[in-house]
Amino acid sequence: MSATATHTGGGREGQTFAGEGRIARWMSFVKLPHTVFALPFAMVGVTIASLEWEITWAMLGWVVLAFTAARWVAMAVNRIVDREFDRKNPRTAQREIPRGAIHVRDAWITVVIAAALFVWAAAQLNPLCLYLSPVALAWVCFYSFTKRFTRYAHLVLGLGLAIAPVGGYLAVTGAWSQPWWLLIAITLGVMTWSGGFDVLYALPDIEFDRSQGLHSIPASVGVPRAIVIARVLHVVTVLALGATVWASGLGWLAWAGVSAVGILLAYEHSLVHSDDLSKLDAAFFTMNGVISMTFLAFVLADRMLLA
Repeated sequence: MSATATHTGGGREGQTFAGEGRIARWMSFVKLPHTVFALPFAMVGVTIASLEWEITWAMLGWVVLAFTAARWVAMAVNRIVDREFDRKNPRTAQREIPRGAIHVRDAWITVVIAAALFVWAAAQLNPLCLYLSPVALAWVCFYSFTKRFTRYAHLVLGLGLAIAPVGGYLAVTGAWSQPWWLLIAITLGVMTWSGGFDVLYALPDIEFDRSQGLHSIPASVGVPRAIVIARVLHVVTVLALGATVWASGLGWLAWAGVSAVGILLAYEHSLVHSDDLSKLDAAFFTMNGVISMTFLAFVLADRMLLA
């Protein structure tokens, strides 16, 4: 079972698994490799909280379970509600539901199980996480419908992914951050980071989205302007991550992490041009996983060596 990465035409979609075994089908269904995008930011939230609060291995385990379950719900609901559009789009026609590899009923069963696991994991952490768990689930499910009525669905997705670091922080503390804008800053950073790369990801689907009445920033403004918007969002990302480091009191290694994110984002954008989208796979799949893991590595190093 090996991951493949193609993005154009009617072949297998990027970051899915070769083979038709049950495990390969379900892991491709929820794009398991995409976990590396946001899970590191959940761990950043945990790490920042650990500056003032004690953490345990059990706590980390519940955070990972909660994140994984919520992500499964988000991806599965997206695949279910978009199945008719996916069937018509050559790029997505080979997804598991359109080609009959996974039945809609079975997909819904996994959504219910994953949602229950998420609420259970939240309950093991603290009352605040439990109370907020339905809100988090509602938001990550809401994203799948937004492309039907707003071009800003990318930012809705971004805010859904930004739940990860906030949830990681709240899992440890059970209370909002001090200063209050620390969690606002990291939310803005992750929202614009993921929203920006989702704008890039939507570039190949402009004509299809327009033909189906679906909304996206690229479909609304075209490729050149969409790339500029993605770049602006990623400038905000770097500034917001800098504000996060400042508010948390982390040291120079965390600041080096912010610089590394800026360099990696600049490289990512050097791969994408309005007249050449051939390197979009490298920009979207590879670099964004590297960015989140790199930032976590610097924050962890700062916490372990300088705190």
